[in-house]
Amino acid sequence: MMNFRKQFSRIVLGTGLALALTAVPGTMASALSAPAPQWGGLSSLASKAGKLDINSASLSDLKSLPGIGDSYAKKIIAGRPYKQKSELVSKGILPQGIYSKIKDLIVAKLPKL
Repeated sequence: MMNFRKQFSRIVLGTGLALALTAVPGTMASALSAPAPQWGGLSSLASKAGKLDINSASLSDLKSLPGIGDSYAKKIIAGRPYKQKSELVSKGILPQGIYSKIKDLIVAKLPKL
C-alpha cells in the first residue's frame, strides 16, 4: 500500500511538473513579444529618446530617477538652469555615484530664446 501511494504521488507530481513546463514557453513567448514597459513615470517632459530634461522636469519626475529622493530633486530644481548635465556634479548638486546611475537617463536642454 505504501509503494502505491509513493508511486501515485510521483505520477501526480510529475504530471503537474510536466503541465507547468508546457505552460512556461507560451508565457515566455508572450512576455518576450510584449512591448517593454516605459521607464518609471516620466511625463511629457521626456524627450523622444526617453530622457528626462533636468531643466524642466517636475519634482515628481526627478524623484522617479534611481537614487533621487526629495532632497536631491529639490537641489536639482534650485540649481537650474544647467548648460550640461555634468553640472549636477560640478555644482555639488549630486555626488558622482548618484550621477553615474542617472547620466544616461537625463539631458540638459536650454530653453530656446
